[in-house]
Amino acid sequence: MEPLPFIKMHGLGNDFVVLDARRAPIDLSPAIIRAIGDRHRGVGFDQLLTLMPSADADCYMRIDNSDGSPAGACGNGTRCVGRLLLDESGSGSVWIDSPGGMLTVSRADNGLFTARMGQPRFGWQDVPLAREVDTLHVPLSQDGLSDPVAVSMGNPHVVFFVDDAEAVDLAAVGPGIENHALFPDRANVSIASRRADGSFRLRVFERGAGITSACGSGTCATYAAARARGLANGPVRIDLDGGPLWMDMDADGAVLMTGAASLSFHGILDPDVLGNAV
Repeated sequence: MEPLPFIKMHGLGNDFVVLDARRAPIDLSPAIIRAIGDRHRGVGFDQLLTLMPSADADCYMRIDNSDGSPAGACGNGTRCVGRLLLDESGSGSVWIDSPGGMLTVSRADNGLFTARMGQPRFGWQDVPLAREVDTLHVPLSQDGLSDPVAVSMGNPHVVFFVDDAEAVDLAAVGPGIENHALFPDRANVSIASRRADGSFRLRVFERGAGITSACGSGTCATYAAARARGLANGPVRIDLDGGPLWMDMDADGAVLMTGAASLSFHGILDPDVLGNAV
């Protein structure tokens, strides 16, 4: 394989390697993805984002987790790819096709970016769940957590509302919930607590990546779940380990997420890194 240019970006510390395959395809086996994602021998990322040609959008965004598994949505990554496309095109907004559906990104105030992440889906088949249950009150109790909301934002999420998100040992409880039999495609696990001022504190254990400093789709899922439970109405700030995201919903019920999209550096992957992938 030839040397492979890449861009390293992050949204609130949720970090990505971005590859451009719009003009020439890139071989991305799970082994190669894991090799790039190795934080000691490769580059390291929470998700690998590959820009591909699209007849209906500015690009198609393929999403892969650091363990080599595919992902259906990535909110922070969508803002980062949106920034690249906005800078490239000079337009006011861009369209990004993705495994989870068509998304749009536009510039917001103060150097931030707004991603329209689509409508949340609460049908048990849409999440998906292994059997029919009330997705607003899922009969799941594990490690002291109970009564979550299940929702899809193009990928499966389960959201627990607790008194104090900081008090939950997320590293201990996350893997068991992610891989619970109720979630045939595994699940992203969100732990959220509502503050007195109406804002939320959120911590997320991402499917295929583990604890991340921020999870855009998890934040969208949490906002949608909070609205469905009557815990939020209108614009809300949600604070993650990496910083804040500002959430809202448009007249069509699509979740709007505003936050930073940061460029870290450009680089070139040495062929030896990719050629030795096993």
